[in-house]
Amino acid sequence: MHRRHFALLSVLALVALAGCTGILGPEDVDPSQLNENASYDWATETNASITLNKTSYRAVYDIPGNSSFTIYNRDDLGREEGVPVKALRFRYDNGTVISPANSSLTAQRTGSSTVIGLPNNSSGQVAYSAPRQGKSFSTPVYANGYTYTVTLPPGRRIGIPLLSHATPGSYETETEATTNRMTVTWSEPVESRAVRVRFYLERDLYIFGGTAAIAVLIGTAGTVYYWRQLQAVRRRRKEAGIDLEEEYEDEEFGNDGPPPGMP
Repeated sequence: MHRRHFALLSVLALVALAGCTGILGPEDVDPSQLNENASYDWATETNASITLNKTSYRAVYDIPGNSSFTIYNRDDLGREEGVPVKALRFRYDNGTVISPANSSLTAQRTGSSTVIGLPNNSSGQVAYSAPRQGKSFSTPVYANGYTYTVTLPPGRRIGIPLLSHATPGSYETETEATTNRMTVTWSEPVESRAVRVRFYLERDLYIFGGTAAIAVLIGTAGTVYYWRQLQAVRRRRKEAGIDLEEEYEDEEFGNDGPPPGMP
């Protein structure tokens, strides 16, 4: 019995040390993280604008006048989890930008979400940064009727079906030459549960093309080799006095007599 109690206490202690706020309740995000420096592009043409970098992303969302804004991620099993936000900012409609250090802008993280507390139910835009990695990105759709843009890291592209994918459909792409960034835009309200992009490096396209070309060459060489071997076999049989076509004709139309029932 004592061992069971000790094991239970040990598990609870590990949970507490791991910061599993789903059990212990909401936890304020470290103010030093929320007040980190970051630059955001507030001049967005969609309700949600997300800019991807190699190991992080920046998000800007329109706020119609809510007291809070709840965000979350979904893991590989579809479970919701809080977003580790940094560099939190809010921009009023008049252009004034505030940070948590000089306002009531806050963020609390639970086991399944991150709740951003907004100042005085004001309308405007909220922005934050968060970590990411890999050649794909996915975010849940937090509000109905929102349009989206996702700007890929420099040198990344979508467009080749085997190497990339974007959902939902009906999107447009545009590449900025000066930054070498492609932007994927959903100009109509997104009705799906999530926005997803899987992209490739431009050099991946050359690698893929080179690999495909090598595969074609190998296949062609194999076909030619097989054809030559077949011709060599036929030539040897002819030299040996064996005519394959006549042999097959003899077998199919030989002197076996007429079909049954015929004289």
